[in-house]
Amino acid sequence: GRVQLLPPQNVTLLSKDFAMILTWAPGEGYPPDVTYTVRYESQDRLDKWMKVPHCKNISRSFCNLTCALSSFYVKVRARVKVVWGQSQSPWVKSQFKDYYSDVELAPPTLTLNVRDNSIHVSASFPLPACVENLTWKYDLNLWEAGSEDKKKYEGYFRKDTVIINTTALRGNYCFSARALYESINLKHSEFSQPVCVLLNHKG
Repeated sequence: GRVQLLPPQNVTLLSKDFAMILTWAPGEGYPPDVTYTVRYESQDRLDKWMKVPHCKNISRSFCNLTCALSSFYVKVRARVKVVWGQSQSPWVKSQFKDYYSDVELAPPTLTLNVRDNSIHVSASFPLPACVENLTWKYDLNLWEAGSEDKKKYEGYFRKDTVIINTTALRGNYCFSARALYESINLKHSEFSQPVCVLLNHKG
């Protein structure tokens, strides 16, 4: 006979580190080899549940939907069910979210390239490939280690390199950056962990 499978629990659509991810927890008493299938619908085409090929019959309890979405500017929600042999649970739906206004940003990773009289700073972001073209920016802070006085370089595009003249800088200097995104309001990530470097150090 068929087993009565309880639906997945805590089904949540969350935006984290530039990605839109559906997460859930197994229901009570699942056999170890169950699989999950995810679909999504967008608010401009309600009741048209789209398949997500890379989240069909999966064993993990999350699905990265970012690059499956047909638009980043329309609210979507997702649903998930559990399948085991011939048995399956009812679908459970998440709440609605849209990437454009709900996206949460991760801090960028900084690369420092020290030259003779300058330092070249670039920021890389952990972006899903499909959102490469959105206009990500970053702010950069520079300060002498131990000082509260920060010099700010603001609103650089993601691919930009910030070139700073270091002729007058002596000692240990630190850099930190945050990602920015202009949606309905300005969003930004936390600042990255500081990266420090000795400049014009003689000896």
